[in-house]
This record gives sequence, C-alpha cells and structure tokens, in this order.
Amino acid sequence: FGAEEAAIVRFEPDGAALVVASVGSDLGRVQLGTRWEPDELIATTAVFRSGRAALVEEGAWSTAPGRVARLLRRLGVRSMVASPIVVEDRLWGTIVASTTRETLPPDTEERLANFTELVATAIANAESGAELAASRARVVGAADETRRRIVRDLHDGAQQRLVHTVITLKLARRELGEATGPAVERVDEALEHATRATAELRDLAYGILPAVLRRGGLRAGIDALVDRVDVPVTVEVTRERLPPALEATAYFVVAEALTNTVKHARAGSAEVTAVVDGGMLRVEVRDDGIGGAYTDDSSGLVGLQDRAAALGGTLEVESPRGAGTVVTATLPVPESRAP
Repeated sequence: FGAEEAAIVRFEPDGAALVVASVGSDLGRVQLGTRWEPDELIATTAVFRSGRAALVEEGAWSTAPGRVARLLRRLGVRSMVASPIVVEDRLWGTIVASTTRETLPPDTEERLANFTELVATAIANAESGAELAASRARVVGAADETRRRIVRDLHDGAQQRLVHTVITLKLARRELGEATGPAVERVDEALEHATRATAELRDLAYGILPAVLRRGGLRAGIDALVDRVDVPVTVEVTRERLPPALEATAYFVVAEALTNTVKHARAGSAEVTAVVDGGMLRVEVRDDGIGGAYTDDSSGLVGLQDRAAALGGTLEVESPRGAGTVVTATLPVPESRAP
C-alpha cells in the first residue's frame, strides 16, 4: 500500500487493543504490549465496534483528545486502514497500516482484508497447535499421576501384605523346626510362592514408575535402572531436580533404549547422558550393538515420540546396521523447574 507503518493488535476482553507486532521506524517506537483503550479514536476502534475493515483519514484525529490521537498528529499520519482478524468466527484482533505521505487508495480495505485472511489462518494454526500441545501435556501429566497413585497403592497395600505373609510363613516354618510331612511341605510351598509374588510385584511397581525417581530425581532413577542392566553402562546425568513429567519422560526414554540394548542390540556397552543446556534437557543413550532399531508401530520408541512431542520436544533414533544405536530426546525445561 505504500504505507510506512504497520502493526498487529489483539483485542482484549474489554475491547482494548494490545500491540503484539509492529514495523516501521516510527511505529517501532510503540512498545510491544502497549494498550490502546477501546474509546480511542483510531481505525482499530472502528474494527472492534463493527467487525469490518475501516479506512480513517487524518480529520478523525486532527482535534481529538487522547494519547493515540496526539501520537498520530505528532507522527504526521494522514491515513490509516485496519482489517479484522477473525479466528474461528471470533474477532481476534486487527492488522493496521498507516501512511504519512498521502491518503490510502479506496480499494485498500478490500486488499488488506484479503491479506488478513492469511494472517487469521496462521493464527488459527498456531492456536490449534498450542491447544493440542497443552492437551497432550495434560494427558501425560494425568497418566504419570495415575502411575504414581498405582505404585503408592501397591506399596502401601498388596506389597505390604505380601511382605507380612512372607514373614509370617517364615516364623511358622521356624516353629515347625525339623518336622516333616505334608503340612511342612505346604508351608514351604506357600513361602516360596509368597516370596516370588513379592519380587514380581516389586518389579511390576518398578516398571510402572519407580519410587526412587520420585524421591531422588532423574539421576537416582537412572542409577537404579542401570543397576538392573547386565550390560556395562557409563552414566552422566544431571542431579538437578526437574518437573515430574519431564523426569518421567526422560526416565522412560532411557529405560526403553536400554531395553533395546539388552534384548536386541547385542551390545557390549552403553552410555547414558542427560544434561540441561540452554533451557533444554538432552537425553542420549548410545550403544555399540548391531543397530537396526526403528520407531515403527511395533516399537516402544514410537510411544516415546508422542510423549516427547506432548512436552514440546523431539525424539530421534539413529541406528544404522552394524554401527550401534543412538536414541536422543530433546525436551524443553520450563522456566519454573520446581518438581
């Protein structure tokens, strides 16, 4: 349009226009976040009231009061045009252009409206993406909370009862002393089954979400995980406490990658690193196995890709045949890191 200045503003619930983007040497002085009140006499006000594009000439603010009118007079603005940004049938804001050289041509409103449709589409896509990410994050958080509750219930309920059963059976066996016969055999059998059930339940609870992860953080969780692996693993993991969903995601990435290392990779060794750098948690599991791991529908890694995406992160697998496997997750760390 030959305009020197342009801006995008978002309408607040009270009708105020909030500047979210601006270009041009003079409008560039208007700081992002500046609020234009709804009763200011400018093109954005006309858009808010009518929901339609508006072309306003300098006579509208030549003698009007208010800081915006004074700003327009000081800048020497002669003409302004604004077009509504409508996102999913909702008046989201407006894009506005102004010129100090000459009045804008009559077809400016229609031309700007056509362009604004593209802006609205971009905003709608961005908002949809943000809503999807937030929804995924809520699902992950709810799932992890359910995991923690199940582990807590198992520990405080069934696991404690089984431990008590094992202790009781051991005391009963001690009372029987050197006795023999069917009754003693039944006690020995019951003790064996109770001991195995206790171990299996402990392993089940650990696989759901280890309590050590909740108590000691990512480093403690991965250390405990590595202790259960038969392959030599070197570990470099931050001791910093991170939000529970982030720690759980990183833990499951390491657990799944090490499971692949032990069961399929025929690896002689593995390395685990998890460090925070530049606001990102980078988790990497590397082995020297046969490679060939993929994130297809049959792989546990595909679920981890979805989980990483839910937190705004990524998960990548490099596994050329004969050259080992590298699983890398990059996850954003929220500014507030309190677990």
